[in-house]
Amino acid sequence: MSRKCELTGKKSIAARSISHAHNVTNRWQRPNVHKKRIYVPELGRWVRIKMSTRALRTVNKKGLMAFLRAEGLNLKDVTC
Repeated sequence: MSRKCELTGKKSIAARSISHAHNVTNRWQRPNVHKKRIYVPELGRWVRIKMSTRALRTVNKKGLMAFLRAEGLNLKDVTC
């Protein structure tokens, strides 16, 4: 199961940690992704979506269907 936001497409990226002694090691920066259950009033039902917290804030502001229209997605593309 990948750690990827189904709405925005955010995913893990490779980065480097640099210590005080300037030792460089590879590491991952992972997005803050959660499985959420969101009510869609246009459909009258609940849907489960794996989404980042940034996408959750936008969905709370605009609504899920408006967000999907703006991104050019439909509900079947993003449901778990």
